[in-house]
Amino acid sequence: QVQLVESGGGLVQAGGSLRLSCAASGRTFSSYAMGWFRQAPGKEREFVAGISWSGGSTYYRDSVKGRFTISRDNAKNTVYLQMNSLKPEDTAVYYCAAVLSRLVPTHNYDYWGQGTQVTVSS
Repeated sequence: QVQLVESGGGLVQAGGSLRLSCAASGRTFSSYAMGWFRQAPGKEREFVAGISWSGGSTYYRDSVKGRFTISRDNAKNTVYLQMNSLKPEDTAVYYCAAVLSRLVPTHNYDYWGQGTQVTVSS
């Protein structure tokens, strides 16, 4: 089992940046593909970005391409989401997730963090 703890959320103005972190513990971190999801008030949870266990493959939803970057540091058991050029529609609770996979899935993640709030003002 993997425990995940997100941090780095906050309130920023449109056009600003935030860097989210997800610290993992409990199992071999490098065995897991990692993903970021988000859920806005009244909306369904949606996939944001994912990264393979090796860090060699990444995948993003279209609305964040060119603005968000996912990365991982297996030595630190941490995955990051660098968010630039933030828009009000990026406002959501952001969740870190993990799954045993050699690929980068957009669903069927097994382990989840508690979430961190990101609010983008206009």
